[in-house]
Amino acid sequence: MKNNFYDKIQCNPIISAVNSLDKLDTAIESPSEIVFLLKGNLLNLKETVEKVAKSKKAIYIHLDLIEGLSRDIYALKYIKDNVRPDGIITTKSSLVRIAKELDMFAIQRLFILDSLSLETGIKSIKSTKPDAVEILPGIMPRITKILHKETNIPIINGGLITLKEEVINSLGSGAIGISTTNEKIWYM
Repeated sequence: MKNNFYDKIQCNPIISAVNSLDKLDTAIESPSEIVFLLKGNLLNLKETVEKVAKSKKAIYIHLDLIEGLSRDIYALKYIKDNVRPDGIITTKSSLVRIAKELDMFAIQRLFILDSLSLETGIKSIKSTKPDAVEILPGIMPRITKILHKETNIPIINGGLITLKEEVINSLGSGAIGISTTNEKIWYM
């Protein structure tokens, strides 16, 4: 699974982030090789993951945003054994640790709001060692450089990226990819 993520992000660094299931087909039809699922529930999760997988795209589900799941080891085991996404996204360090123990690809999402959240994020990344980190907002090239230098973990920038220049600046600062719900960016 790990090579699958890195291979796909090298083919296209733009990740389609789906925050409404109405946008799922558009994401599948887009040139993006990776889909971040930011919406769904226990009842439609497996079907959604299978639909994306049939299109040969990779899908990573944001555990914190899926309704009907507890945020614990049992939910992760259920997802791994029954839903079978390519990996998970979460803001919770404890879930990153559990996912890694279960040999699941784990992306830790961080909200960098100030210098304290940056410092705390770096400590968390060093402790949990996720497979990749998604930072929000993604329009901070200087912060991307700092995180990459301090942790040597692949960085994905997300949030508030709306211009081609912001995509270029993010990738130029060390991000390996850009996640966005903005459909126009999916086609860059």
